[in-house]
Amino acid sequence: MAEEAGSNQPIIIIKKIRKVQGDGHHGGAWKVAYADFVTAMMAFFLLLWLLNVTTDVQKKGIADYFTPTSASRSESGAGRILGGRTLVTEGSRISEYGVPSVTLAIAPNETATSDDNLGRGPLNEEELRKQIEEREQKAFEQTEAALRQAIETSPELNELRRNILVDMTPEGLRIQIVDQQNQSMFPSGSAGMHERTRLLLQKVSQVVMQLPNKISISGHTDATPFRGDAGYGNWELSADRANASRRVLVEAGLPVPRIQQVVGKADQEPLFANDRMNPSNRRIAIVLLRESQQAVVPARPN
Repeated sequence: MAEEAGSNQPIIIIKKIRKVQGDGHHGGAWKVAYADFVTAMMAFFLLLWLLNVTTDVQKKGIADYFTPTSASRSESGAGRILGGRTLVTEGSRISEYGVPSVTLAIAPNETATSDDNLGRGPLNEEELRKQIEEREQKAFEQTEAALRQAIETSPELNELRRNILVDMTPEGLRIQIVDQQNQSMFPSGSAGMHERTRLLLQKVSQVVMQLPNKISISGHTDATPFRGDAGYGNWELSADRANASRRVLVEAGLPVPRIQQVVGKADQEPLFANDRMNPSNRRIAIVLLRESQQAVVPARPN
């Protein structure tokens, strides 16, 4: 009877979970390896960037900087290279000799050519002046061509191409607006210019603004005697015409600091010395002054 009564009781099952002891935490070795990989990739791309932006001369300078000039012959400690010592202390990157630094001037030089000053020291004053003259000469020639093209392609100014003279002088690029036999730029005895003269000066201003050179403006007359009120003569007339031309150039956009001088020279510098009454002696001369005529400061010796 007891066995029958016990068989009707529920069966209790006890489940025991046993924890399996594994290898545990592996540590952060993979982080160190990943950091080394990222550092190596950064150094690689930095090397590619340096190869792209530096010149051959700069590459050679960098290579020479990191080329060892001497090797240590001393032996200590274990007798090997490090002598039983480490280069760094644990937990930091501190070197006994510090971290070398390199400064590169890798900004491109727009005016220098690939072989400019290659393998040479600083330029002396004469060489520097010669380089400036060559660059100015090229810029003046381009300005002259641009001015002639602007006049030829303008219907309003095409008929005035005989009234403009462009040439090179020791002072610089000279642009002259001259009178012709039946076509004057100013009314007789007046500084109030014709409209065609104003248009021509505006075109000249647009062209000369492309260069940074200082500008000289001078007025000239022929040798015909002229006497106005209160002793007004060729000197005053030439100066007033030069000033009137200056105002038109400035109104067309020429910066005022670019103008170095405005003078009236009357009939003292005729275009045709053998024919001082020639109408072409009446003119306005605009000169783009050469920068090479200014003082060149030589480089200080090291």
